[in-house]
Amino acid sequence: MKRRLSEIMKKYMNRKKKCIFDPKKLHEIAKDAIGKPTEQAFDYIIDALKEEYGDYIHAVPKEKRSWIFNHAGGAKGQMLLLHGSLREYLIIFGTCQGTEGHSGRYNTEVFDFVFEGEMLCEYEGVFKNEIHRPGSPAYLPSSMVKHYCIKKKAWMLEYSRGNIVSMLPFGLADIFTSTLDHIILFRTIYHFGKLVVKNMFKRGKDIDIVIKWLLIVFGMFALLFIVFL
Repeated sequence: MKRRLSEIMKKYMNRKKKCIFDPKKLHEIAKDAIGKPTEQAFDYIIDALKEEYGDYIHAVPKEKRSWIFNHAGGAKGQMLLLHGSLREYLIIFGTCQGTEGHSGRYNTEVFDFVFEGEMLCEYEGVFKNEIHRPGSPAYLPSSMVKHYCIKKKAWMLEYSRGNIVSMLPFGLADIFTSTLDHIILFRTIYHFGKLVVKNMFKRGKDIDIVIKWLLIVFGMFALLFIVFL
């Protein structure tokens, strides 16, 4: 499994058409933060991303950063949204005290670039952990699932590309079935939604997806009109 995932990851570690971010570059930036104290590593990564990708990165002064608890698949950690759009998201994710849970099964690719600590990944039918330490990228292909575990402390730069909206039900479900924390629900939707709108209307990112959705809706209404006319 480890060899197969490595081969898959090597194949898909390139920037895709209509996507802004290059996984290889993100991996380089995360590797350069290895060994720095935690908060200095955050600062370095955000500054490096801002320099590389400009206004596509949501970078604010440290005291204004909105860290949000994320509780999904039984695992809990903190995340900082750096980019949000219909086709991509980029966050810093991790925990100070360990966690484990279900990864989710998505119609997207997920890359995790660990720069502090250790993450263990277990796959169905495989009876040995895949271990990711600083500098070792983890890759979750579309439609695949894993059990992941952070024993103590770990931080990573996480990037996903694909149908990001389809990930939201899993990402928010535990709020309704476990934590019942409406404030986290509001903050997650608000901050992600704000970045999506900002990237769409100020930079024209993913407008093609919106047009496609509008055409589908228009087509459905037109069909209903014809049928019931």
